[in-house]
Amino acid sequence: MRAAAAHGYLDRMNAQLPPSARFDIQGLAQAMRASNALDAMPLNLNDSQWPLLANYLQPAVLQQGQVLLEQGVKDRTVYFVESGSLSVHYEDSRDRVRIAVVGAGSLLGEGAFFSHLPRSATVHAGSDCRLWCLTPLRFRELSTRYPEIALEVAVAMSAVLARRMYNRPKRVAVT
Repeated sequence: MRAAAAHGYLDRMNAQLPPSARFDIQGLAQAMRASNALDAMPLNLNDSQWPLLANYLQPAVLQQGQVLLEQGVKDRTVYFVESGSLSVHYEDSRDRVRIAVVGAGSLLGEGAFFSHLPRSATVHAGSDCRLWCLTPLRFRELSTRYPEIALEVAVAMSAVLARRMYNRPKRVAVT
């Protein structure tokens, strides 16, 4: 999926978002602080940094059953999960499916974000989800304007990637 197609996909995801629905970055901050999952994202920003980060993220809503990521697609967008759960499915060369579940306070897409490789798994919403999307372009802009925030985001994403790689059942969640 090219970048333009990815943005079109986000538009379709959000098409069903009621106009009254509002996103507040504090919901994501609370989800990250509250999560005690193995792959929780340890993003240590202070209260004044969260709104600055929000300027570089795009909120998105995913309804249960919708596809967020497709295995084999080239797209480097990373997704921070504010609420809901997502199922990660990987089909190997022997047609075996492996599954992991990713919940609030974590992220998806860090593997492709760092590696520049196609997505390694398909991700479906297991429930209605609220997400925040960060594209590589917006990350570069964040790095230029707020390098301390960008560094903290990169370190936190790397920590999740490392934890998932050390935990065999969670490896499939590296997308």
